[in-house]
Amino acid sequence: MLSPMDASARKRKESPPISIPPGPVLAVCGWSGSGKTTLLRAVISDLVARGLSVAAVKHAAHGFDVDPEGKDSDRLFRAGADVFLRGPQESLIRTRTDDLPAVLGSLLGAYDLVLVEGHKRTPLPKVWLASESEGEPPPEITDVIEVLPWNGSRPEALRRIIDAWLPDAWRRPPVYAGVLVGGASRRMGRPKQMLELGGKTFLRRAVDALAPHAQRVVVLGDGPLPAGGEGLPRLSDPPRLQGPLAGILGAMRWAPEATWILAGCDQPLITPEAVEWLLSERGPGRWAVLPRRGADGVEPLLAVYDARARRVLEGLASTGCLAPTALADHPRVHSPAPPSALAPAWRNVNTREDLAELERGFLR
Repeated sequence: MLSPMDASARKRKESPPISIPPGPVLAVCGWSGSGKTTLLRAVISDLVARGLSVAAVKHAAHGFDVDPEGKDSDRLFRAGADVFLRGPQESLIRTRTDDLPAVLGSLLGAYDLVLVEGHKRTPLPKVWLASESEGEPPPEITDVIEVLPWNGSRPEALRRIIDAWLPDAWRRPPVYAGVLVGGASRRMGRPKQMLELGGKTFLRRAVDALAPHAQRVVVLGDGPLPAGGEGLPRLSDPPRLQGPLAGILGAMRWAPEATWILAGCDQPLITPEAVEWLLSERGPGRWAVLPRRGADGVEPLLAVYDARARRVLEGLASTGCLAPTALADHPRVHSPAPPSALAPAWRNVNTREDLAELERGFLR
């Protein structure tokens, strides 16, 4: 007969592997009494002061009591409802889910960094805290980035680890690209994606520039496609949405975990170098990169939208605002000016006069 400890170990061994969503999730682990909570409190306050949004997930192996028995909210929970508790400047959601990947995926869509206290056997990158009596983690604990000794300045050490690890973790989600082909093109007189420059359609020029930097390129919208474009993956615009926001949200709803590079079919001068620069401007705390072109304001296309930007965009759509440029003043939006050599990539071709001028310059 198996002892309770053996049975628990066997259950862990037989459990299916956990698939953790990609992104900045870091666990701080160690035996009870090793100082996990004390360390996280010190470091989180510093990270928040630097402008990062941080979520903390605490492993409570023996359950927890967040609401005294007999309170109205506890009675609602015990009746079967998930309960949302809302108070002055704070709220709490009490649900029955213990699906860690789903919880982490939801948090990654809203926070710059998720710190997990505990979960030492979960396949997460970890910092291990040595206890006063035990230094190294046991051999079955994997994915340990660094071991912090019992003595020493742990907050300083963890800040250093996070500063080195976070930028790469932020870029870990897949990068997808989309080309918007909607719009009536009334001023041009024909769909812009069908136009040609230098022997290539506008659509093909955009796809070819985006493809080296994206795991997948899709067409967004219901406009007609030129010859050779029929085989590209395609997403229709969501109902009740119009303009660029329809294509942007259509893409982000389809692959909400991805970072999206979104471009318009009326930007035929896109280059791989411009896309590379755009992606290089990403970083922790930057939910979107919308380049700025002088007095013209920010450019919502040939722009990067991190997964965290989706909630902000959904909020715009819910109010009836269909202009993604409304993000310009959001504190999480980064708006750098492109280098002058790359700036033509953001040029829009909207009229026949624009096209004629572009062709004259292209043939010089």
